[in-house]
Amino acid sequence: MPSCDVIIIGGGTNGLAAAGRLAKAGRKVLVLESAAVAGGGATTREFAKGYKVSAVAHLLNLLDPRVEQGLGLHLSFAATNISTTALSSTGDHLVLQGNYGETISGGLPEADRTSWLELRQKLMRFANVLKPFKAMTPPRLGKGVGNEMLKLAGLGLKIRGLGRDDLREFMRLMLINVADVLDDELKDERLKGVVAFDTVLGAHLGPRSPNSLLLLLNRLAGETLSLPAGGMGSVAVAMAKAVQALGVDIRVNAKVKSVNIVGDRATGVTLQNGDVIDATTVISAINPKTTFLDLVGPRYLDTGMVRRAGNILMRGNAVKLHLALKGAPNFKGADLRTRLVIAPSVRVVEDAFNPVKYGEFSHDPVMEIVIPSAFEEGFAPKGHHVLSAIVQYAPVVMDAKARAAFLKRIMATLESYAPGIGKLVVKSELLTPEVLERQYGFVGGNWHHGELAAEQMLFLRPFIGAAQYETAIPGLWLAGAGSHPGGGISGAAGWNAAERILKMEGRR
Repeated sequence: MPSCDVIIIGGGTNGLAAAGRLAKAGRKVLVLESAAVAGGGATTREFAKGYKVSAVAHLLNLLDPRVEQGLGLHLSFAATNISTTALSSTGDHLVLQGNYGETISGGLPEADRTSWLELRQKLMRFANVLKPFKAMTPPRLGKGVGNEMLKLAGLGLKIRGLGRDDLREFMRLMLINVADVLDDELKDERLKGVVAFDTVLGAHLGPRSPNSLLLLLNRLAGETLSLPAGGMGSVAVAMAKAVQALGVDIRVNAKVKSVNIVGDRATGVTLQNGDVIDATTVISAINPKTTFLDLVGPRYLDTGMVRRAGNILMRGNAVKLHLALKGAPNFKGADLRTRLVIAPSVRVVEDAFNPVKYGEFSHDPVMEIVIPSAFEEGFAPKGHHVLSAIVQYAPVVMDAKARAAFLKRIMATLESYAPGIGKLVVKSELLTPEVLERQYGFVGGNWHHGELAAEQMLFLRPFIGAAQYETAIPGLWLAGAGSHPGGGISGAAGWNAAERILKMEGRR
């Protein structure tokens, strides 16, 4: 019965970040990953002979600087500060350059250009207020929590530092939907469409959903878009090598069956193959619902916690499309070395969202497209290309007929922006929410392991009683994307959790 100081369940970027931080503090750490390689959704794989793609995430915009510097990562990039092209079916594309549209080219009326720069400056200012929240443990609410209330006071002072007018505007925007803001400030449908799409990317929301602007601020609090050389898998490989150099043991093809509880304390895990491994600390960097309801089980939880875990919103409505192409697609002159977005207006994005409320897929889907083979060689045979797209919206469960029909609608949309693309397709792959759950453990197909909604952020993520990474079971902690600050290839949740563990151990 082998043992170690810390067992981490899940070898995604958050699990690796937590492992590295704890190893640097002298802990003996074992990472258990159910797949054949570490990385979770941040892997690069071949989906057709000679064609490689980043499995789920295909752009990097949120890697936590503490993780990068703390682990001594030396990442190389095929491209940084990637521009976004808002595609037009007429070829009149709009290009947002720099850090989220610092400059714009493509025939934007001067009045809109001025209005956008003013709006962008305001949004960036508010996003920068929120940015420090990502690197902290959410404060605990309640009586007698001491320094936790000082945290709240500190956060309040940061917001108050905006000044009276900005503070009033900040509070107004926290309660509003992004569509109203865009309609108030801008007229160009292309610009409004791409911003609306970015706001709801990966969310069970439309641009007219309440509080949707909060998600845009959360996104803008990240870094600029980059494409790691070799795809997203290179990030996970670099992290895995870095933590192994610190003494972390990573075991792949090691699926955890249960968290072992003795008395009221977590004492280790049992693997699917029957192996039992003991540890003084068990950290789950996978889905919190899976952690509580499957690995721990209701018998060790009170009724309230079972109910709260079961009620975590996990609606994932994005699919991942991969196309192997025997030539370069032509998006009516758009630069393939940009991020391409099909979201021609706020109305189109909202109309795409409406069907999924009733369990149906979008008949006019919106999407983000990246052509990694346009940035560097190695993703496809010479002269060939791969297309990677995140498409919205689809219900979690679709039968074979619905999947085929949805793929047909996606291809029809692509054809209207890149005529002839269908004739270039060698092979296609559609990863629906159901497939994402089965292959990567994204419950409900939600890659944030819990929706990024106002009611599931900060001290409400994943739910009250488990929002500070510590659970009601001594020795069991959370460190995945289902905890604050959420998903993305960041490592922030894992690093935060490790810092919290070290702090709490120091008090004992």
